[in-house]
Amino acid sequence: MTQEVLGTVISTFDGPSTQSFSFVITEPKVSKSQFVIAKSLGSNIVAFVSEIVRANRYFERAESVSEYEKQAKKNPGGQNTFLSEFPVKDWEYVIAVCNVMGVLTDSNLSRANIPASPGDLVVTVPDEDLSRFSGFVENGLNVGKLLMHDVDAKLDLDRFLQKHLAVLGISGSGKSYSISVLLEELINRQASQGRVAVVVFDVHGEYLNFADQLKNPEFAKKTTVIDCSKVKIASSKLKSRFAKELIPDLSLVAARELDRLIHKKKKEMKAGAAAFNLLDLIKEIDESNIKTNVKEPLISAILSLRGLRLFDRVDNPSIKQVVKSGHLTIFDLSKLNNQVKKQAILYYFANKMFEARQKEKIPPFVLLVEEAHNFAKEKIAKGGAISKSIIETIAREGRKFGASLVLVSQRPVQLSTTALSQCNTFMIFRITNPFDLKHIAESCEAIDSDFQDSITSLKVGECVLLGEAVNQPIFVKVRQRLVKRSSKGLSLADIAKNYENIQSKEFTTEDIESFI
Repeated sequence: MTQEVLGTVISTFDGPSTQSFSFVITEPKVSKSQFVIAKSLGSNIVAFVSEIVRANRYFERAESVSEYEKQAKKNPGGQNTFLSEFPVKDWEYVIAVCNVMGVLTDSNLSRANIPASPGDLVVTVPDEDLSRFSGFVENGLNVGKLLMHDVDAKLDLDRFLQKHLAVLGISGSGKSYSISVLLEELINRQASQGRVAVVVFDVHGEYLNFADQLKNPEFAKKTTVIDCSKVKIASSKLKSRFAKELIPDLSLVAARELDRLIHKKKKEMKAGAAAFNLLDLIKEIDESNIKTNVKEPLISAILSLRGLRLFDRVDNPSIKQVVKSGHLTIFDLSKLNNQVKKQAILYYFANKMFEARQKEKIPPFVLLVEEAHNFAKEKIAKGGAISKSIIETIAREGRKFGASLVLVSQRPVQLSTTALSQCNTFMIFRITNPFDLKHIAESCEAIDSDFQDSITSLKVGECVLLGEAVNQPIFVKVRQRLVKRSSKGLSLADIAKNYENIQSKEFTTEDIESFI
């Protein structure tokens, strides 16, 4: 491939150095965030354009600017005679400021030990070299294109997800859209490439369109939606650890007695008795010889759990219905207002999935948690961290068993540091809050001050991708998704129109009835 000449390296106050250089642009195709090569002493020094500066030597001189102003006053509203006669535009030039990534070799990028020289030519980077040193693979997950380049960002499944992924950015920056793209790639993957099960805890119902038979028939046959208002957990699974998470004030003695009675009821089930519910358990507690000062608080605690309407005789759904290779299962939490119930569902099923995966009873899975900061808060009051422990456990230990975690959040500063620090790949969209930026930087060594500045100026659908999944930090423009949006993804104007249309039909019906 022919490499196009873009400019010439210049000498500046602090460069060229092994970390940076600047060059005068002779070809107007150079853009911020573009990769370039400085041809120096037989080496190809790869660099990233971090900034572009326009300058004009004529306007650097105070006396020149003063003369310009005088001429302008002599001819107000008309053409400046001095500028028309003096070639000011010829004095203008554009400089690209570049951060050195390394020296391009046959295998990858190696450290740059010698800086570029003033006068070296700067040229374009061949697409195949960009793919190679970025770490893209031919059959990888295609999440979009390298920003400012026509190169598909195809990411290796193992490197991208096995050691966990964090998708971070402010509301409206493109997180959910990019997650839709990722889900498409995962469930369209062929069995010969290695497929995983995908389980999503969807707080706002943003991914329900995958199950739309009319709009997305190809995805719908690979998608199951679980209405969390109908989810049930078997009462026999209410062990002391789970009970303590749900009822933090439960005493150790009461928890121990609860374990004993549940164990007794489970033995009866094995002997042929029917599965039990919470009312059966309350009756068992009431008829037991437990001391009154333990019995009454325990019954009160179980009654409070009944209020969640979550526990029944058997699980619904079963774990094998939830986790299937090449299949997307969405836990739709959008109909629930009770945060405790949301956390309890995530805690129970995530814990059950992890235990089953450790015993290899289910296929490898990707567990995606939307609004992760609400399920694993860094600082939380007693009783508000039901699901935090299992998220942190999978974050620490999941990669050894094929249990991958994807944490999606718009408030990284509120997200558990333990969980975030275990994410080896970051997909960061626009973030403007300095506290969030600082929190991310503390969790990921690859984010320096230059990248923090770039993150604040990203456009919708653009992200910084860094960590295990790529060889170098890169900027990516997320590709257009294939799945068609549903009413959950409509714009505000469309939602308003739909509402008025419905209201209009209702009024028409009322008018007819009143007329009759």
